[in-house]
Amino acid sequence: MTMTTPFPTPADFQPLLPDDAPVARPRPPRSHWQDVRGALVRNRQAWASLWLIVFLLLFALVGPRLWPVDPSLQDSDRISEGPALGPVTARVVAGTRWPGVTVPDHPARGEIPAARLEAPRELRLAEEATTQGVRLVWTPVPGAATYVVYRNEFRPNGPTELGLPLGETGAGNRVGFQDRLKLEPVRYYYAVVAGDGVEESDRYRLIEVTPRRAIDPERAREIDPRLAPGATVTLAVHPLGLDSLGRDLLARLIHGARTSLFIGLGAPLLFVGLGILYGGLAGMAGGWLDDWMMRLADFVVALPFLLFMILLRVAFGIQSGESGVAPMLAAMVLLGWPTPARLVRGQVLQIRHAGFVEAARLLGVGRWRLLTRHLLPNVMGVALVSLTFAVPGAIFTEAFLSFIGMGVVPPTPSWGSLCQEGLKSLWNHPHELLFPALCISMTVLAFNLFGDGLRDALDVKTRERP
Repeated sequence: MTMTTPFPTPADFQPLLPDDAPVARPRPPRSHWQDVRGALVRNRQAWASLWLIVFLLLFALVGPRLWPVDPSLQDSDRISEGPALGPVTARVVAGTRWPGVTVPDHPARGEIPAARLEAPRELRLAEEATTQGVRLVWTPVPGAATYVVYRNEFRPNGPTELGLPLGETGAGNRVGFQDRLKLEPVRYYYAVVAGDGVEESDRYRLIEVTPRRAIDPERAREIDPRLAPGATVTLAVHPLGLDSLGRDLLARLIHGARTSLFIGLGAPLLFVGLGILYGGLAGMAGGWLDDWMMRLADFVVALPFLLFMILLRVAFGIQSGESGVAPMLAAMVLLGWPTPARLVRGQVLQIRHAGFVEAARLLGVGRWRLLTRHLLPNVMGVALVSLTFAVPGAIFTEAFLSFIGMGVVPPTPSWGSLCQEGLKSLWNHPHELLFPALCISMTVLAFNLFGDGLRDALDVKTRERP
């Protein structure tokens, strides 16, 4: 039986879809860096870290214009003041000396042993307490030869917890004392203890005092020449408070960011660039030259950084107490390039026999052009990831060296030197250490998260296309 093929009819040539049906258009091709950006945007942690890095850079560059406060200007009346967002007022009070109170009909020298002495029956303020002076008056204790005044910021639970001894009256009939030692508008507990001239009694009288903020007339005239004693003045606002020398902490953080970010970005850019060039040359050369170049990198890795830093400080002529920014940068650059050099060398060894490289060689491309135009651009992803991970390490190194006094030292501000200064008053004024430490932590965390996200975005195997 013979099979015949039917002839096509007009119905066979009808379109499968109607004329008004939407036609799917092919998606335009996307470049490699467009895919990388899309992967970074989908990674919320990395994208937020990138914006945080931009904010920190603007904080260092534009901050002095937005907050034009001299970071070295001192206000001795507001030492170690905490953060304040609202207006701060103070009373103009002259900080004069006070002779105290003497009871004429009471014996100046007592003869009762300290173990038998009682506490003063009453302890009160002679006048309103201000940060210019706290004047205390108490009733005399029969048989007392002297009185000792203590101050504490915490309520004492016994005679061994009275706090800082402010002074001794020296006579049993002198029942007044003035405290002018670095007063702040915080709560104090004053205690008065009677003594026999050699030992003190175990009994004491306690009073709680919160001095009112005050400034002396000379300081008030700098603000407004018309201000007189007794007037009230509005002081400048310091959002992050002041340090132990009365300097604005926000201004010092801004100028410290310039120092820390300059070192944290400048040093990695230099040694990562040097490592890219060195690793690319070693990987393209191969053979015995590659082996010798890598042995040199191994030797540099074995050098102790801290010892090398000390030797460079001596070579640069940096004396004790001087900032050593130049030797710090030199030490980071001279000892930091082997890590990116190894990464780039490994990538060059993988692609130096690739098809596009061999094609360039057949076209007569020289070695230097082959390295700079074909090999290194294809390993820039690894170099960028290495750079993002090197920046937080450099920032932390600067903070550590400044903290131990071998990097940036006062009065030049940096986040590390601010931490070193704030550690001295950690328990009483934690804001002096908290804010610079928070800046360091945020910067290191932002660069680490961004580097982690950039590494995933550059890895084609793990990247998800939309």
